[in-house]
Amino acid sequence: MSLPPTDPSSVHGLSLKRVAIDTYRENVAYLHRDCAVYRAEGFQALAKVQVRANGKTILATLNVVDDESIVGCDELGVSEDAFAQLALANGHPASVSQAEPPESIPALFRKINGERLTREDFAAIVRDIAGHRYSKIELTAFVVACNRSELDREEVYFLTEAMVASGRRLDWQEQLVVDKHCIGGIPGNRTSMLVVPIVAAYGLVFPKTSSRAITSPAGTADTMEVLANVELPFDQLIGIVRKHHGCLAWGGTADLSPADDVLISVERPLAIDSPGQMVASILSKKIAAGATHLVLDIPIGPTAKVRSMPEAQKLRRLFEYVAQRLHLSLDVVITDGRQPIGRGVGPVLEARDVMQVLENHPDAPDDLRQKSLRLAGRIIECSPDVRGGDGFRIARDILDSGRALAQMQAIIAAQGTRNFDHKHPALGVLTLDVKAECGGVVVGIDNLQMARIARMAGAPKVQGGGVDLFVKLGDTVAMGDVLYRIHASYPADLEFAHQAADRFNGFSIGSADQLPQVFVEF
Repeated sequence: MSLPPTDPSSVHGLSLKRVAIDTYRENVAYLHRDCAVYRAEGFQALAKVQVRANGKTILATLNVVDDESIVGCDELGVSEDAFAQLALANGHPASVSQAEPPESIPALFRKINGERLTREDFAAIVRDIAGHRYSKIELTAFVVACNRSELDREEVYFLTEAMVASGRRLDWQEQLVVDKHCIGGIPGNRTSMLVVPIVAAYGLVFPKTSSRAITSPAGTADTMEVLANVELPFDQLIGIVRKHHGCLAWGGTADLSPADDVLISVERPLAIDSPGQMVASILSKKIAAGATHLVLDIPIGPTAKVRSMPEAQKLRRLFEYVAQRLHLSLDVVITDGRQPIGRGVGPVLEARDVMQVLENHPDAPDDLRQKSLRLAGRIIECSPDVRGGDGFRIARDILDSGRALAQMQAIIAAQGTRNFDHKHPALGVLTLDVKAECGGVVVGIDNLQMARIARMAGAPKVQGGGVDLFVKLGDTVAMGDVLYRIHASYPADLEFAHQAADRFNGFSIGSADQLPQVFVEF
């Protein structure tokens, strides 16, 4: 008489172990090479496995360990992300088995071959991505395939629709819910942190959820985190918006378009931001957050993401097509992207600029103030009670009166105040002044290089790292004048930034007639 097969994990009693490794949005499981389960199941490194414990199941990528101090033969190790999802204590009984391949793999292979995918294909792929069924290799293949064989506009719509469906979708029970977004690529440019309190003080519902920086020295969430907690439980986020009309939170904790957060984990190291994926990422987040009206900022400049008016108009049409299909009212604004907005590049420096504008401080950067007022005005004009052209005046009155500052302080207090003194910001104490190598007029500031130098200095991971600009386009400088100051907290970061600035400091000095032309729609 033959006995039924036994589960090796039950025989050998695997116990859960937290392995303190941050695998950045990828679940990873660890088994010792001599573990009986590993041998019996015929696992291979990087295989997809199913981890089960206390009725919970997650999918993970397997790593094989030879060091018993990391994972013993009777242990099942899991990475930080996976351990947080299981929400169990070390030592809890657990089992592991081979996972079935994701159902959408054939569709992925068709996209790799350059084929056009259907609505059902994208729905299946996004479900598997949101369910963590794709390995990093498979995710990378999808991102690169979509970038290489550019998605047509209907594919972008299918991808956006699938990403919205992959998570929670908020319903504020309001006819008018507004949002604002910039496609990025301009250092500083922390307009959202000014637009939200202005518009919320006017009384419109503005649930601003933002991602962290992908390739920039700071995103809105990174900068707001200097002032307040941004990782808010869902119920708290809802309560803050209902009470204060707005919030400035990281979107990852709200389960809004979760597939987007997984894709970003691959796009960030690859520095890929293709038009189709950009549109799907931005619009899926806004629609999932319950927005009915969106103002979208597309900056144009020689070193911006978009470098010409024809390119901007093409991107505008793609955004408008997808937004219209998804019943989102969209107002696209093309803005000046020739240089950084504000003075600071990096979380603490950008938070300082924002607070100076809110306080109507005489040193507040005027370009950040003016752009924020114009964007806030466009959003306020979404209200049926406001005539076209009156929005800027209303926004300016709210800012000048101190109502925007009071609204921001209320939002900060509701989210959880951080100890930040913008008059004496906690900047990196190691500094380096970068000086003009000749005299003349500043005719170019390379956005990409300034972002790169700020990242080398530690931003956004090191909040006090970054670049503080002293001059802008059109300013006259003499040889030896300080163009900007690099702040860092660690000698290695300062040295990396120093080397980057030595290769190219990001500034071009010439004559006034060499200033690049500006295209704006305000």
